Amino acid sequence: MTGHPLTTLPAWAALETHASALREAHLRDLFAGDPDRFARFSFTLGPLLADYSKNRVTAETMGLLMELARARDVEAGRAAMFAGAHINTTEDRAVLHVALRNRAQRPMMVDGIDVMPEVRSVRERINAFARQVRTGGWLGATGKPIRHIVNIGIGGSHLGPMFVAEALRDFQQADLSVAFISNPDRAQLDDALAALNPAATLFIVASKTFTTAETMFNAGAARTWLVDKLGESAVGKHFAAISTNLDAAAAFGIPKDNVFPMWDWVGGRYSVWSAIGLALTIACGPEAFDQFLAGAEAMDRHFETSSLDQNLPVILAMIGVWHADFLDSPAVAILPYDHRLRLLPFHLQQLDMESNGKGVMTDGTPVAGETGPIVFGGGGSDSQHSFFQLLHQSPRHIPCDFIGALKPSRDLLLANMFAQAEALMIGRTDANLPPHRRFSGNRSSTTLLLEELSPYALGMLMALYEHKVFVQGLVWGINSFDQWGVELGKELAKSLQPALTGGALKGRDSSTNGLIAAYLKAKSGTKAGGA
Repeated sequence: MTGHPLTTLPAWAALETHASALREAHLRDLFAGDPDRFARFSFTLGPLLADYSKNRVTAETMGLLMELARARDVEAGRAAMFAGAHINTTEDRAVLHVALRNRAQRPMMVDGIDVMPEVRSVRERINAFARQVRTGGWLGATGKPIRHIVNIGIGGSHLGPMFVAEALRDFQQADLSVAFISNPDRAQLDDALAALNPAATLFIVASKTFTTAETMFNAGAARTWLVDKLGESAVGKHFAAISTNLDAAAAFGIPKDNVFPMWDWVGGRYSVWSAIGLALTIACGPEAFDQFLAGAEAMDRHFETSSLDQNLPVILAMIGVWHADFLDSPAVAILPYDHRLRLLPFHLQQLDMESNGKGVMTDGTPVAGETGPIVFGGGGSDSQHSFFQLLHQSPRHIPCDFIGALKPSRDLLLANMFAQAEALMIGRTDANLPPHRRFSGNRSSTTLLLEELSPYALGMLMALYEHKVFVQGLVWGINSFDQWGVELGKELAKSLQPALTGGALKGRDSSTNGLIAAYLKAKSGTKAGGA
């Protein structure tokens, strides 16, 4: 990473000058002036087509953005990640989730040790366990085969696997169900358990340390439910864990053969490729999961070996930097026009905002310019009837990612997706219309089309976004792989919990004291009052 402050680089100054000139340019005119604009600003990689022609960029823009990427040593940062360097500087860790989808025999090193033998060994254990469950060979305490999987986790142990399970629902074994639990509000767990037969249910507790508060609360409740139904001796047949804490798992009642490890070089929001994908491997099968890994591996090879100007994650990352830092775009909307992809915005919220929502750079100085955008979104069809109004006519410029699949044929769905992107671009400026019916257009969007929603294509798509976020972190000079901002709330919650059971509370502000008092009054059955 270059030591020069970002905003003092010549490449940054050149982009500021260019932005001043291009800010008034309209996408309608850019298309009218270049009949080949789509061919010039689109990219095909395997089953993925990326059309970024509806972004307010020119060939000069892209050239200047690539100069900025080179000035920020993106190539060196990329090489450091694949080499297993400790690029997560605040935790002194390597970042090597790409090893989890390295299906070749290529060694991948961390601290001088090839991690691939252990990665392959764990994957073989996962696949064998999954096949046992899928074929009915894994029997519960009463001799019944397992038919229900309940994954208990939170954050990256929940959002990624839950999204992929829904995205690949059409590949799931018909007689297996899978549910995902994260919320310590018992309603979520109780709703899931109400329809399940305990004798045919397997719980997977996903917590690297086996101490995550929300996860262990739900795991304890699930354990109580199972023991009440089947007895204490049933725990070992109905629980598995993804954890490095074998002692804690054993104390819970989970035998070591049911515990699958993770590594400290795998961040939570990048962990779906690891043993965290156990529920997915059971539901969809090892073969489908292998194709999921293969798609991500193909994107990894493309990202690692392609020049910056022919590198899809780099291209999309730099367009995002352009929007955030030079076109004053505060957010990005993720708009999947495929029902199976409707949870993608939630996964990408964590991936992007937890990675790049940082206030200091790796050298400890405040960030220069803007960093990660606000990520929001939803299923495209529903979103058209909720927040698209803001996208079209608000003074804010919010770029959009439209995502869909070409197969199976869905004329109405894709007609709406293509039309919305076109409408954002061209606007409606007829002077004969009243002002409230006019809007300027010139709103940027990128369209990502999969040939079909297969495990391979999904793996490519998810890895594309992972590498995009990483490149933006390199440019902004921040560590995309820690999340210290969430720690204070966890610490305060732990210290507040005794007060919610009636213990003493000292040294807190009047608002926190008042809220706790209201809760305790409600808990005791008396009516809370205000001043």
